[in-house]
Order: sequence, then structure tokens, then C-alpha cells
Amino acid sequence: MPAADLDLFDRAILALLQQDNLMPQRLIAEQVNLSAPAVQRRIKRLQETGVIAGNVAVLDPVRAGRSLTAVINVHLINDRPDLSRGFRARIAAEASVQQCFFVTGETDYILVVTAADMDDYQAICQRLFEGDENIRRYSTSIALERIKTGLQIPVTEKLQPS
Repeated sequence: MPAADLDLFDRAILALLQQDNLMPQRLIAEQVNLSAPAVQRRIKRLQETGVIAGNVAVLDPVRAGRSLTAVINVHLINDRPDLSRGFRARIAAEASVQQCFFVTGETDYILVVTAADMDDYQAICQRLFEGDENIRRYSTSIALERIKTGLQIPVTEKLQPS
């Protein structure tokens, strides 16, 4: 479903669900001025069309024992799909990789990784990079402070002045 097909009710529902995915549908209905069954139908449609991609619990990494966050820039020798397929498969299989982006510019991939400590981080790097002759180099920045993290997507449209 393209974003243009989201009406104001859909956008309001999505904004509320992004704040609290466990909010009862009757409370959502009250806040968006729809009936609970209408909200239920809309949520089901948003899930079926892939607008709602999943329902997850967001954990505090420090309290979950993952106090180290690293941003890793990966430079490949060649980014041809056949040469990077193994690397992409390792990234997809590695639970410590929170986000991975194939990007333009000097770097080919940017990874956001969580680890328990430096030993854990080094083990993750060995699993991801060791033995892959297509990796030219990688560099890491360790996050000193978590200022903002989130997966919320802005869905509300700005109202036009009358």
C-alpha cells in the first residue's frame, strides 16, 4: 500500500501504535473517533498490506546486557551481488546486527551492532569479516552515549493553514 493510500484515520492509528503497540483498540478508537471494529479492520488491513511490518518489544540494550553499541563502516573490494552474497547472508544471520544499510559514497555498508563487551564485539567481527576476501577493510565507531534511538516513522501530515 503506497503512503498516498493512507488516510488520516490510518495515519492516526499508526502514530498511536508506534507509541504503544499494546494500546487496546477501544482506546485507539476513542482517540481517532472511529468504532473499535473499524479500528480492528484498519489494523488488519495495514498488517496484510505490509504497512505494519511487525510487532516487537523494544528492549533497553544496557538492561538486556548489550551495553556496547558500534557503528561499523564496511568497504568491499567489489560490490557485485555474487561477491557480496555471503557477506549479506552473514549479516542477516547475525542477531547482534541491529541495522544494516547498503549505501552510496566511500563506504559500501553501514552496520549498527550491539555487543556485551569488547570481547563479544571482536567475536562478532570475526564471524562477519574473517576469511571474506572481498572485504577491503572495516572501521568502527563505538557509541559513547545513546542520545536517540527508535524505529518510529513519521506518519502524520502537516495540516495546511486555512
